[in-house]
Amino acid sequence: MKFGKSKKAQRERMDSILDILKLEHLDARIALNYSNPFELLIATILSAQCTDARVNIVTESLFKKYKTPEDYVLIPIENLEQDIFSTGFYKNKAKNIKGAAKRLVEEFNSEVPGTMDELLSLDGVGRKTANVVLGHCFGIDGIVVDTHVTRLSNRLGFVNTKNAVKIEFELMELIPETEWVMFTHYMIQHGRKICDAKKPLCEKCVINHLCSSAFTFNNNNREK
Repeated sequence: MKFGKSKKAQRERMDSILDILKLEHLDARIALNYSNPFELLIATILSAQCTDARVNIVTESLFKKYKTPEDYVLIPIENLEQDIFSTGFYKNKAKNIKGAAKRLVEEFNSEVPGTMDELLSLDGVGRKTANVVLGHCFGIDGIVVDTHVTRLSNRLGFVNTKNAVKIEFELMELIPETEWVMFTHYMIQHGRKICDAKKPLCEKCVINHLCSSAFTFNNNNREK
């Protein structure tokens, strides 16, 4: 299905999609459990290439053992690796967490900073992680581009790239700033429930009439 390519046409289609998904996914929210900005920072670092459900299982005990950046600085890296082993890529994640914690202690008085540039200076923090923390802890709206946002934004025909930064800035031109944070949650919910990577349920999709890829999958579950 083809749609207008002008920015005006794209914005109007995006507005229609948002209006529908708001009603379809009333329970859309961040899935990671946390009680402060530092915990959310750690949880988001752990969420790379890992399900939110698994991260929540790990952080339930992790956050009881270590509560401050100082705690993560002092813990032997081998112990931290063991604690987060099941999230995958545990060696790199442990290194990044300890590096980020060290910088927080040394440069930010053990407090998570509230700007994009400062967050990006921390080990293991890219724009995705920074936007998660800023949007949920500091009230600074941003679009978090994860695998679901990447997949759905391409399938819907709003972008034609896998580059997360390019996707973020292209979507920012189409979505009202007040919707940036929730947009990500709508995409994640819709991706999990309907627009699966391998088996999209186009026949059950409430926005199939607004999607450029609707019903373009063959029996092998690949886009034609």
